[in-house]
Amino acid sequence: MEIGIILAGAFCICAGVFDWDFFFRNYKAAPLVRLLGRQGARKFYIGLGVILVLAAIFL
Repeated sequence: MEIGIILAGAFCICAGVFDWDFFFRNYKAAPLVRLLGRQGARKFYIGLGVILVLAAIFL
């Protein structure tokens, strides 16, 4: 279970850092991109990834 959460967090971090177009054009991410803009959504997903990784490690 923890490995899956760490991998999901790492995926979010990589998507934000490397600005993966397929990730941010996905219909599930589109509302967040419209709300925060592309740069804001990148920062959000990096933060989300960090939180997921840290939560998996400490819990």
